Amino acid sequence: MSTYNSAALGRESGYHVAIERNSRRRSAATGREQTILLDPLTNPAWDALVEAHPGSTFFHGSAWARVLHETYGHRPFYFCRLADGQLKELLPVMEVSSFWTGRRGVSLPFTDFCTPLRNGNGDGGRLHNLAMQKGEERRWRYLECRSDHLAWSGASPALVFHGHSINLERTPETILKSFDGSTRRNLAHAEAAGLQIRFDASLESIQNFYSLHSLTRRRRGLPPQGFNFFEKIARHVFAAGQGFTVTARLGNQPIAAAIFFHQGRQAIYKFGASDYAFQHLRPNNLVLWEGIKRYAADGFTSLHLGRTSLNNEGLRRYKLGFGAREERIENCRYDFRQRTFAGESRRTRETSSCLFRCLPLPLLRLAGRILYPHLS
Repeated sequence: MSTYNSAALGRESGYHVAIERNSRRRSAATGREQTILLDPLTNPAWDALVEAHPGSTFFHGSAWARVLHETYGHRPFYFCRLADGQLKELLPVMEVSSFWTGRRGVSLPFTDFCTPLRNGNGDGGRLHNLAMQKGEERRWRYLECRSDHLAWSGASPALVFHGHSINLERTPETILKSFDGSTRRNLAHAEAAGLQIRFDASLESIQNFYSLHSLTRRRRGLPPQGFNFFEKIARHVFAAGQGFTVTARLGNQPIAAAIFFHQGRQAIYKFGASDYAFQHLRPNNLVLWEGIKRYAADGFTSLHLGRTSLNNEGLRRYKLGFGAREERIENCRYDFRQRTFAGESRRTRETSSCLFRCLPLPLLRLAGRILYPHLS
């Protein structure tokens, strides 16, 4: 785990940096506006500030920041505008530093979307400009933001994905009626197969998920992230009551599982995995449906299904089959060497490899542990 000194961070910045002790002074700044850096890892008021903002999501909170920092050592630079002790705007950035892929700022690594928080009357480009100043100081190769380009003055999309979300403010019966016929038939087939569903937030449930996740990634020709990443999810996300696994079992055998996150009244379907030998039972459909029902019953308003590559039509149809609303997720990237924004590319599919499909699981997992610290 990498660490850093808050005082040193303050000296290197060209503008005011807030560290934990500064949070105690905010009451004296009532009526004043501050544009500052806050560290979500050390500031005890961070989650309260974020949750009070109507646009916040799970990805803006400290639990996700801790997962990224403790797993990969990524360094947080969270640019904030405060007024009257309240968070008005936020652009969270993690510095990814790699001898192989270089140093860059990403908002945020391994995150499907991370729309900056804004006030209706705020200047949406102010925090991006500060992040670009920081990038110049830190010699980043680029600054990448995973949100709509309208929030960043002068930006244009470099990568575009589909995003899908489900409205949960309906009865389960009404939600089910919004599914297409094929999805409803698959759910009926899974229920008839006698699959058992288990909700869990234990480390054991993460271990069961990871076994299925490794199989799924090998089938796709990709290595899985190291188990340490998922162990940190259990430690910081599940332990904080902000997520759980849903597992489908045939007898005592886990055959499909998913990881869900949530904050406030919004939920996110983050990871899904399964054993393809049981695909004919449609366990993935049942896992997602059970997650939908649980969140709807608990009063959540929406479930986001994550991002989908434009060229992954099969996954897109799967999500649309659950009555999801489709949107665009745009990644923007400023290149500090070229001093311009990257142009749009349709290369949104993860690069797969026949080699990874052939590797034994222990070697595949080793490859993931080696590669993912350099990726984002």
